[in-house]
Amino acid sequence: MFNPNVLRCLVTSVLILLSQSRWPVVSAAVLPSPANLTKTEYDFVIVGGGTAGSVLANRLSEDPNISVLVLEAGGSNLDAPSTEIPFLAVALPGTSVDWNFTTTPQSGLGGRVLPYTRGHVLGGSSSVNLLTFNRGSDDVWDRWANLTEDEGWSWNSVKKFYLRSSKLVPPADGHNTQQEVIPSVHGNGPVEVSVPGFPLPIDDIVVSASKELGGRFTFNLDFNAGNFTGVGFMQSSIGGGERSSAATAYLNPIHARKNLDVLINTQVTRLMQTGHTTKVPSFRDVEIATAGNPNSQRMCVRATKEIIISAGVIGTPQLLLLSGIGPTQTLQNLSIPTILDLPDVGHFLADHPLVPNYYQVSSNGTWDDVLRNQTMFNETIGEWMMQKRGLFVDSPGNTLAFMRLPRDSVAFKATKDPAAGPKSAHTELIFVDGFAPLGSIPQPPTGNFLSVLTAVVSPTSRGTVTLNTTNPFDKPIIDPQLLVSDFDIAAMVQAIDDAASFLASGPWQKTFKPVPFGDLANATTFEAKAQFARNNSVTVNHPAGTARMSPANASWGVVDSKLQLKGASGVRVVDASIFPAIPECHIQGLVYAVAERAADLIKQAHGIAC
Repeated sequence: MFNPNVLRCLVTSVLILLSQSRWPVVSAAVLPSPANLTKTEYDFVIVGGGTAGSVLANRLSEDPNISVLVLEAGGSNLDAPSTEIPFLAVALPGTSVDWNFTTTPQSGLGGRVLPYTRGHVLGGSSSVNLLTFNRGSDDVWDRWANLTEDEGWSWNSVKKFYLRSSKLVPPADGHNTQQEVIPSVHGNGPVEVSVPGFPLPIDDIVVSASKELGGRFTFNLDFNAGNFTGVGFMQSSIGGGERSSAATAYLNPIHARKNLDVLINTQVTRLMQTGHTTKVPSFRDVEIATAGNPNSQRMCVRATKEIIISAGVIGTPQLLLLSGIGPTQTLQNLSIPTILDLPDVGHFLADHPLVPNYYQVSSNGTWDDVLRNQTMFNETIGEWMMQKRGLFVDSPGNTLAFMRLPRDSVAFKATKDPAAGPKSAHTELIFVDGFAPLGSIPQPPTGNFLSVLTAVVSPTSRGTVTLNTTNPFDKPIIDPQLLVSDFDIAAMVQAIDDAASFLASGPWQKTFKPVPFGDLANATTFEAKAQFARNNSVTVNHPAGTARMSPANASWGVVDSKLQLKGASGVRVVDASIFPAIPECHIQGLVYAVAERAADLIKQAHGIAC
C-alpha cells in the first residue's frame, strides 16, 4: 500500500546488516533451479509455493510414502531477510520479492495505472503483505456454503481448519492483552498471530472514542470471534516481533522431509493434457522453465495423482489460459487451441479499493520523524535487531474499524446489500499514527500527521485477468475495475465521512485535534469526496475470485466445491482465486483455512490418512 520509494533508501544498509547477521540454514530440499531435479515424477505437483501451496506441501507430505514437488517462480524466503521486519513490509513492493505487476489504466480512478503487489518468493503474498490476520465473519463462510451448495464451507464446518492453521501468541512486548483479544476463539496451528507489540499514542484514543460514540463505532474485543463490525485492535501474523508467513510456519520446519522437494526460481509455462478420463481431458504433466529466462530449456514433471494450482489470483487464470483452459473466444483470439471451455476463467476479479485520509495533528507523538531522520531510523531498526522490540515489531496500524453503512445510505438506492450478512462490514478504517505515504503522495518534510485509511470491503465492481501474449513470461493484463460502481463510490464517501465523525469526538479533540490535510480539506460535498477518492484510491491488494468455485452442476464457475477443475481430471485449484465472493476483511487468514480444508479433501480423495 505504501509508496516503497519512501523507505528504500533507509533500509538498504539495514538489509546488509541483516544478511550478515543471519544464522546458517540447512535446506537441502530447496532446489535452486530445474537442473537440480533428480526425478520428474511425484504423487502431487503443487504449482506455487505461496500461502496455500506451502500449507498443502506440509500437509500432503506428512505421509512419508507420498511424494510432493512444489514449484515456485520466486526465490527462497530465507534469502530475503527484508520480509521478516513487520513495519518495513511497506518497502517490499517493487523489489525482487514482488511480481511487480501493474494494472491497466483504471477508468474509475481517472485513468491511473496502479502497481499490483503479489508475492514472488516462498510464502507468496503471506511473505510480503502487511500482515493483518482475519478469518472472516461467520456470514462470509455461510454465504460460500450457500453459493456452492456445500455445507462443508459453512463456518461450523470450516472452523476446525481455521483453528488448525494459526495460534495466538503474546505480543512482542509481552503486555497484558486481556482488553484486546479473546484467546478462547483462537487455535493451535503453526501461523503465529498477535495483537500489536508496541502501543502507539493513538491506541487508547481509538478505544475511548469507540466507547464514547458506540453505535456503529462500538468496540469489538476480537473480530476473529466472528463478528466483523465495530472498532478494535489489529491482529497480525507476527510472532516474537517477526513476520510469521506460510513459509516460516509451514515450509521451514519440514525442509528435512525426504519426500518433499521445493523447486524455486522455476516458471510453470503450461499444463499438458495427457489423455482422457471418463470422457474429460486429463492433465498430469506440468511444463517448466527457469524463471526469468524465456530461452531456457523446457522440461516436464508429472503428477501421478494430482496437479494442484496455487499460483494465486493472477497466476492461476494466466496458467489456465496458457494451457487452453478458459473462454473459447479469448483463446481463439490468441490462437491457443481450446482444450476446455470455461468462460469464467479470469473473470469476476474483485478487490478492495483504499484511499488515505490525512490529518495534521497537534501531538508530537507520531512516528513521522522516524521516516525522515536516518539516525532515528537506525536506532529503531537496531532495537528490532537486538531485542525484537520497538516500533518495527508491528505493521504501521495498530487499530481498525469495520463499518456497516447506515440503513438509509444512498449506496442502497440501486443496489442490494452486497455484504455477506449482518456480521460483515461494507467499509474499513485503519488508524495510522503518522503519514502513510501511499501512491505518489510524498510525506511532508515537517509536521505530525494521522492517516485514516478508508477502504470498501464489500465492493460490487468486478474486473478481469487475461493474457497479454502467449508467452508465459509476459505479464498478464490485470484490470480490477476499481471504483466503477455507484455503490463503491457511495460506500467510500461514507467511509470518508465516518473517519471525520470519529475524529471529531471528544477523545481526539482533547489531544491530537486532527485537521484535514491537503486535498481532503477541500472535499466538503459528496461529489468532491467522490472525486477525492477517484484521485487518490489505490488497492489493498486483496484480489479474489478469478477461478471461483460453484456447485458441481452449475453452468458458472471454474472449480467445483471440492476445488476440482470443472470438466477435467487431475487438476485442483487452491488459492484465493476460488473464492466465490470476496470476503469483507483481509484475506490471508481465509486462504490458510481454505488450504487446510483442501488438504483434507485431497487426502480423502486418495485414501491418505488425515
